Amino acid sequence: MSRALLIVDVQNDFTEGGSLAVAGGAAVAAGVTQLLAEHGDAYDLVIASRDWHDGDNDNGGHISDHPDYVDTWPSHCISGTPGAEYHPALASDRIDVHIKKGQGKPAYSAFEGADDFGKGISEVLQAHGITELDVVGIATDHCVRASALDAVADGERVRVLTDLIAGVADASSRAALDELAAAGVELTTSSVVE
Repeated sequence: MSRALLIVDVQNDFTEGGSLAVAGGAAVAAGVTQLLAEHGDAYDLVIASRDWHDGDNDNGGHISDHPDYVDTWPSHCISGTPGAEYHPALASDRIDVHIKKGQGKPAYSAFEGADDFGKGISEVLQAHGITELDVVGIATDHCVRASALDAVADGERVRVLTDLIAGVADASSRAALDELAAAGVELTTSSVVE
């Protein structure tokens, strides 16, 4: 069996100081880099997703000047801006496949995006014979949740490394983890990676 690491949305706008900052986001970036430095050979493939929104429209209602923080959000991760880039503490040179999502429409799951060749994660995983997927990133209660659920639906054996995620709010993050566990996701920590 082959295993991949999926790094979800570890971007400047989702970390401290960003337009949709999540507390602990910078620590996630540094922790993922440490994981790759110490146990990068545990993964046959490293994939990272990024929100990559259009700057000249509301991206299907996803971005609003009056956000409700449920379905609409302030401007974030606009393509080509510093906010859309990976956090500088993330070792982006270790990433094999870069996925962009939300280009003109709402997208939470990394499985809704595509690489620069138009290939989605499902196609990439299949091409590399990946059957097991570790998921890390931001935010637990939104894009990590959606990506892990889609990975299960895609047929992967999924682990979420809970020491390498950060959520928007405690209650919604706990609910997301409960939902993931009920869907068959293994909740563990990066200590199991060797």
